[in-house]
Amino acid sequence: MANVPGAVPPNSAQIFDQGYRRYDGPRTGFRGSMRTMVTHSLRHALGLGRSARFKIIPAAVVIFAYLPAAAFIGMAALLPEDLAAEGLLPTYAGYYSYIVGAIYLFAGFVAPLLLCTDRRTGLLGVYLASPLNRPSYLLGKALATLILLLLVTLGPPLLMLIAFTLESTGPDGFVEWIEVFAKIVLSSLVMGAMFAVVAMAVSAATDRWVVATAAVILIMPGSAIVTDVLVNEADLNSALRLFNIPNLPRELIFRIHGEATGGASLWRPQENSTWTLWAAWFGYIATGVGFIWARYRKLLVRR
Repeated sequence: MANVPGAVPPNSAQIFDQGYRRYDGPRTGFRGSMRTMVTHSLRHALGLGRSARFKIIPAAVVIFAYLPAAAFIGMAALLPEDLAAEGLLPTYAGYYSYIVGAIYLFAGFVAPLLLCTDRRTGLLGVYLASPLNRPSYLLGKALATLILLLLVTLGPPLLMLIAFTLESTGPDGFVEWIEVFAKIVLSSLVMGAMFAVVAMAVSAATDRWVVATAAVILIMPGSAIVTDVLVNEADLNSALRLFNIPNLPRELIFRIHGEATGGASLWRPQENSTWTLWAAWFGYIATGVGFIWARYRKLLVRR
């Protein structure tokens, strides 16, 4: 083959520059790592950027949580105001009775997907090779889990509040509206934090997310059935109701909204005082956080 002027001979290499080039892009540090992890966790759990089959479960649960709210908003728009005020529409605390199943299904799906998958695939080591450490990693995962649960604990009652206000069936006056809004936010945090901690604690015990999901879905209604049988059928001490994991935050929500004395309460207030419910709630949170940290503190991680 004739030599072409300026052509590089085959199997030859040329060095055009020497030296080390410094990275001159933005350095986001700890905040950037935390933001990236939380954003990735939210997208991963919701199936964003993944095939359609990963979007089915989260989309179905979220839609199921909002369907009753949409139905009640339609009823409020069609019914006369006097009929809408006669108990045909649920209260903001009572609405959770319609979606509690969706909430613990979502908790059982989200937390294992975020925690178990990281340990099983080795992504946990990648996170810990960044400015994140174990406490900040767990904090980010807890924040992502809570944000996802707020989709189904805060969104529907907040949607009802806004719709009822526009339809003149909501709170009277600005001060009362702000009070109801604050109660809805506090209630959603009480429910979301409780379910998030329980689901994360179960997920910390295994790296198989299917096993963790099944355990969460069985533990929550199982605790409700056992405690109801022991108290209602065996006539044991009513303090055993505090071990009813799904109903404890629901009863607290009735107390927050001041509906415990109106017949809507799950338990008789004279049997379980409000302070015992708060003590049990904080106890679950503290025990769950302690168990999760104990599992991750000595966890062998390969980077």
